[in-house]
Amino acid sequence: MGTARILVTSTMSTARLEVRGLRKQFPGVLALDGVGLTLAPGEVLAVVGENGAGKSTLMKIVAGIESADAGAVWLDGQPVHFRTPAEAMTAGVILIHQELNLAENLTVTDNLFLGREVTHGGMVRVLNRRAMRQQAAALLARVGLPASRAAVRVESLSPGEKQLVEIARALGTAVRVLIMDEPTSSLTQRETERLYEVIEGLKAAGVSVLYISHRLAEVKRVADRVCVLRDGRLAGELRGPEITHENMVRLMVGRDLRQFYPKVHRRGGGGLPVLQLKNVCWAGGSSEPVSLEVRAGEILGMAGLVGAGRTELAEAVFGVRPLSAGTIELNGQPLRITSPTQAIAAGIVLVPEDRRLHGLILPASVGFNLSLPNLDRLSSRWGVRPRAEAELHRTWIERLRVRTPSAAQPVALLSGGNQQKIVYGKWLARQPQVLILDEPTRGVDVGAKAEIYALMDELAGQGVAVWMITSDMEELLGMADRIVVMHEGRIAGELVGAQRREEAVMQLATGGNTR
Repeated sequence: MGTARILVTSTMSTARLEVRGLRKQFPGVLALDGVGLTLAPGEVLAVVGENGAGKSTLMKIVAGIESADAGAVWLDGQPVHFRTPAEAMTAGVILIHQELNLAENLTVTDNLFLGREVTHGGMVRVLNRRAMRQQAAALLARVGLPASRAAVRVESLSPGEKQLVEIARALGTAVRVLIMDEPTSSLTQRETERLYEVIEGLKAAGVSVLYISHRLAEVKRVADRVCVLRDGRLAGELRGPEITHENMVRLMVGRDLRQFYPKVHRRGGGGLPVLQLKNVCWAGGSSEPVSLEVRAGEILGMAGLVGAGRTELAEAVFGVRPLSAGTIELNGQPLRITSPTQAIAAGIVLVPEDRRLHGLILPASVGFNLSLPNLDRLSSRWGVRPRAEAELHRTWIERLRVRTPSAAQPVALLSGGNQQKIVYGKWLARQPQVLILDEPTRGVDVGAKAEIYALMDELAGQGVAVWMITSDMEELLGMADRIVVMHEGRIAGELVGAQRREEAVMQLATGGNTR
């Protein structure tokens, strides 16, 4: 196993990008404290760290979105100070945000040339659409998309195709440094593999890539070097065989997480069935019925490729999608669920895949989000009881260790991990019998992941039936007592004990079998 080395900023004259002693202070927060790094031509440098470590601030300064209080940025041996993203783009430094910046109602071609349209004519300039279509086809070919996609509206593309359009747009400029922020967060495995191929092509063309991701397995796959930030400082650098999950985690959190996946509650398969699905079908789903049970005191892991029907099944149980056949039983009693309100009242709650879209009201406060699904328990005939509400806020902010100045803080201003904790808190305050978790740690840093895993283990130990849907293989194998795998809307198989192997999961997920 490699050992981590504290980073000494390189002085190599061939650096494409060099950051020297960056410092940035926000009110009450020192976001960056003397950070330095280098990036060579054709190199992929991954920057990792917990939420709040300073990654976003660093990238925003490099891309001209924020200005540093101290320090310098050098590009190809020359000092630069970008006052706007447009200046950075002109110099060849482009940031692709996690939330893609595309005009959904325009065509791919329109997006590729937005702000730098090709025109012709005399005194009255008009768009040269023919030239734009030809150039668009060439750009799309470089990222592996067919020329036919140039004419379609962006809103009709898959998330992976949108990501590739963003890259193609960058390639339409003289890009020298491409910054990618969580580029695979909404991609399928196939789209992710395609992205890796594109990155290899960028490297071969001499483009330097700054790669930000919470997914450490993909960091190991794609990065030539890794720089780790912790609390606004550079914690260390890893390269080659030193780039291991254990080394990255140790530098990120400052401690050895040998018990990253706790297994305190495991008692051999859980207790009696709490939730039972019998021959369930849902509107728009597979015609093949699904039967499933989740037991008290267990964590049931559900795997499957994107589109296998995992989220749709969970939404059907939670009352978001109507059932077209079958029955749901809770503790052996038939249960009719036609809305989330009925599911919540019965003790079934869902932490959704997209917390920002379906799990939170972002402009509202932390307290409002915690209170909203619990108003029936906080209210009397005269309205909400202030003391009871304040106690609920205090209890869950403290228990889940939510980093927030107060319950009045808008939830949009919290980190991803703390936002996820608020979603957990609002449901756990109801003391549910069944907790459905759809991608429970998506976009969450390593430290927050460890806390969420400990919470899941604690809840299972208390007898809660936990149903975890995840695309993270390490998470699946590390946390699940029992694994069921979906393929094309049906249960393809169940894995227990020694059967719980990555190869077996992928065999079932792709339509094969484990025999």
